[in-house]
Amino acid sequence: MNGVRVAVVGVTGAVGQTTLRILEERKFPVRELRAFASERSVGKTVTFQGERVRVEKVAPGAFTGVDIAFFSAGSAQSREYAPQAVKAGAVVVDKSSAFRMDPTVPLVVPEINAHAVKGHRGIVACPNCTTIVTVMPLKPLHDAGRLRRVIATSFQAVSGAGVNGVEELRSQTLAWARGEALTPKYFLHQIAFNVIPHIDTFGESGYTGEEMKLVHEVRKILELPDLAVSPTTVRVPVFTAHSIAVNAETASKVSAASAREAFARFPGLRLWDDPADNRYPMPVAVEGQDDCFVGRIREDLSLANGLNFWVVGDQLRKGAALNGVQIAELLIR
Repeated sequence: MNGVRVAVVGVTGAVGQTTLRILEERKFPVRELRAFASERSVGKTVTFQGERVRVEKVAPGAFTGVDIAFFSAGSAQSREYAPQAVKAGAVVVDKSSAFRMDPTVPLVVPEINAHAVKGHRGIVACPNCTTIVTVMPLKPLHDAGRLRRVIATSFQAVSGAGVNGVEELRSQTLAWARGEALTPKYFLHQIAFNVIPHIDTFGESGYTGEEMKLVHEVRKILELPDLAVSPTTVRVPVFTAHSIAVNAETASKVSAASAREAFARFPGLRLWDDPADNRYPMPVAVEGQDDCFVGRIREDLSLANGLNFWVVGDQLRKGAALNGVQIAELLIR
């Protein structure tokens, strides 16, 4: 029989559900699907290729016969179960932060460093969703002028925090419309009609975990261990798609016109930059799209070799599920 035996761990979550959709859309050759989730989802079913698949709990022997296992259940579950899957003979595509900075684990964005997949030892890591959206335009810019410094400020959708984040924004918006009090339950502060410059926990440096992921992961993907990266991550009242304002300095000058050409040629990037027509990337336009959209491209007024741009990507698709499926396509190729 032809095809690949696939497991999805965290199948009932937003990224797990998006993974199933993308496997179908891209006609990934799934011969058999195993669906895993937490205890509270066991016995439920998910739909794949028109059939109902029963959700199981990970147990001894769960990964026997599995070729590729997608993990989107969180870093604790990945650390516990991914080694079991590898031992059973599967290759794990992990979307959590568990293995990203492990020097023996490739951290892959297929358009940028597909070659890194060849060095895997059973696990391939997907970068953080914000990192993926940010690094997509940085790669062609680096190729054009060699990056020296990156300042990135992210505006991150609530679905990046999972179903609880989505429900919090929805319920607070409805409460506001009814004139009721807006009480934070999941986020530290009110998210409706507000922005929160705090994602993840603060470290001693004053930077958050989310911000440091951006620093370390961009360096690893681009193979630039000394690249200067200055991050700020912000949660905004948007349901889906992360936006990042980037200021990049290059060793040799890259004009705005040259940057537009480089972005337009790069696979997975869509140039959306027509200020005269008020045309630029926005989350409402990018949600549901596979490509990352880049616009507002202009030369830095304060720096000879600086460039400003704005990039938006659907963090559930290219920021997570799609990137994972693209990695799996590399593995079976």
